[in-house]
Amino acid sequence: MNIQSIKELTDKEGIVFLAYTGFLSQSLISAMMTSLEQETDYGGLNLGVSAHIYTIFIEMAQNMMNYSRDLTALDNSRKPEGIILVGKRLPEYYYVESQNVVDVSDMEKMEPKLAELQGMSNDEIKKRYRELRKSGRDKHDVGGGIGFYEIAKRCERLEYSFSPAENNKYFFNLKAIVPMKKGD
Repeated sequence: MNIQSIKELTDKEGIVFLAYTGFLSQSLISAMMTSLEQETDYGGLNLGVSAHIYTIFIEMAQNMMNYSRDLTALDNSRKPEGIILVGKRLPEYYYVESQNVVDVSDMEKMEPKLAELQGMSNDEIKKRYRELRKSGRDKHDVGGGIGFYEIAKRCERLEYSFSPAENNKYFFNLKAIVPMKKGD
């Protein structure tokens, strides 16, 4: 591995607060949250923006824990790993971006929800989120549930893609854009 290429990539992507690739666990997510909190404190981020970034990070990390599959396995074996980045693109926004491998059935559950979210206004997302929380539907669903609504209501824009991989699996990319506030 050429570490210079990693440096060039992070320079191209703006300021990167946190970058991780590999296996995920609850204790690792907790440790990354502590590091992320220190980075945002050190960077003097607005508290509201920081809260949005933390929530989005946790939701994406949980998504990776719940959905990630072993790319090389012929079955749907879980393998909680992926890539997650938290960064800042000057002068416009912060971003939280993840990539993990999902199987075709998970993709088929997630894609309609993500497409629906992209077509909704912020008020519609908040209303739908409240309805889902009140009804309990999708609350503990591992099939792409209320977490996407939580992410969507905390960001300005949500981008996603599914790219074919192998063994009936897909690379799932999710990116949440959080606008900067004055003084960030």
